[in-house]
Amino acid sequence: MKRTHAKPISIVDIARMANVSHSTVSRALQNSPLINRETAARIQRIAQESGYRASAVARSLVTNYTRTVGTVVTTIADPFAAGVVAGIEEAANERGFSVFLANSDANPEREVRVVRSFEERRVDGIIVTSSRAGAIYAPMIAQMRIPIVLLNNQHPSEFVYSVMIANTTASMEATNYLLELGHRRIAYLGDRNGGQSDSERFAGYRQALDAADEPFRPELVVHGDGKPEGGMRGMVQLLALKQPPTAVFCYNDMTALGALRQIHARGLQVPGDISLIGFDDLYIAQYTEPPLTTVRQPMRQMGRMAMETLFHLLSGSASVQSIKVPGELIIRESTAAPKRK
Repeated sequence: MKRTHAKPISIVDIARMANVSHSTVSRALQNSPLINRETAARIQRIAQESGYRASAVARSLVTNYTRTVGTVVTTIADPFAAGVVAGIEEAANERGFSVFLANSDANPEREVRVVRSFEERRVDGIIVTSSRAGAIYAPMIAQMRIPIVLLNNQHPSEFVYSVMIANTTASMEATNYLLELGHRRIAYLGDRNGGQSDSERFAGYRQALDAADEPFRPELVVHGDGKPEGGMRGMVQLLALKQPPTAVFCYNDMTALGALRQIHARGLQVPGDISLIGFDDLYIAQYTEPPLTTVRQPMRQMGRMAMETLFHLLSGSASVQSIKVPGELIIRESTAAPKRK
C-alpha cells in the first residue's frame, strides 16, 4: 500500500479557517501591532492547533533575511575549528540563526569560491576561520551585500572586521616562562603555512629573547606544517644539531604532539631532557604524557565574539573593527628547569 503524506498547513489554509485575508494571517504570526490583539491571538491559536510551521524560505522572501550564517573552516578535522564553531553555533542558536559549514582545505581559491557560494545561497553573513585569502576581502566586500568577519586571519590586510588571538604577546609570555626556568637554547618549531599567526608567534619569541639579551640562533628555528607529522620532522632537525635545544616552543599543540613523539622515540625525556610548550590548549593537551604546557586560545569565546560582531553588523550597529583576544599560559608537566651540566 502506497503511503501518503499530509499536505503541510499553509497561510492560505489558516486564512480560510479564520475567515481573514492572507496578509492578516502573515502579520498576526509576526506579532504585528497593526493587527487587533484578539484577532492575532485567535489566528495564532488556529495556527498552533492545526500544526502550522512557518517556512523559512517564505519568511526570507518577506523579511529579506534567511536567519542563516555561512562558516568557512580549513577542515572540520581541525580541533581548533571545532572549538570555534561550537561558540559560533551557540551564539547563533541563541538568536534563532542556523549555521552552514564548509571546508576551504586551506586553499585561498577554494575559500573564495565557498564564500561566493554562501552569498549566492543568501546567507545573512559569513564567518571565515584561519583565512588564507584575507587580503582580497577588502575589494570583495565592496561588491558583496552581506557582512564578513574573519577569525584568526592568516594574511595581514586592512579588512575591517576580525577576531584574533594576541599572538605576539602570548608567545612572548611562553618564551619568557622558559627563560625564567633557566633555558637559553630555546627553539621555535613553527608552521610554514601559518601565515600571519606564525609570523606573530615567531615575533613574540624573538622579542622575548631580545628583551632578555639572549642571542638569536637561526639554527634553532625550523618549520613544520602545523600537523603532528610536521612536528616530528622539525624535531628530527633540532635533535640533529651539535647542540640541541633544551626547550622548544611549538606553533600549536598538533605540532607539539609530533615533537613529543619524536623526542620519546629517541629515548629522551620531557621535560627531563627537553621542555616543550604548545599553543591552543586543545582538549587532548591535558592527556598527553606528560600533560602539555601550552597557551590557551579561548576558542569557544572567539567563535561567540565573531558571531556577536556579525550580529552588530546585521543590525547596523557600530562594531569594533579588530578584536584581539588575550591568550593564557597553562602550565602543566612538560616544562621544567634544564639539566645542570
